[in-house]
Amino acid sequence: MNKVKEYRQIAGLTQMELATRVGIARQTVNLIENDKYNPTLFLCIALAKILHTDLNTLFWEEER
Repeated sequence: MNKVKEYRQIAGLTQMELATRVGIARQTVNLIENDKYNPTLFLCIALAKILHTDLNTLFWEEER
């Protein structure tokens, strides 16, 4: 499970606002947040920059 939704909410952004800033559809943000779409590395980097975090924090799955 990624942390895109958590960090988007911390940043005070809607799915639409995040999508607009990254240049993707709102539906794509929804799919990423629900682990139904694997974004490209380029998109992952863009999301991390906009959400003021790094790739490991945003996408790394911790062992249970």
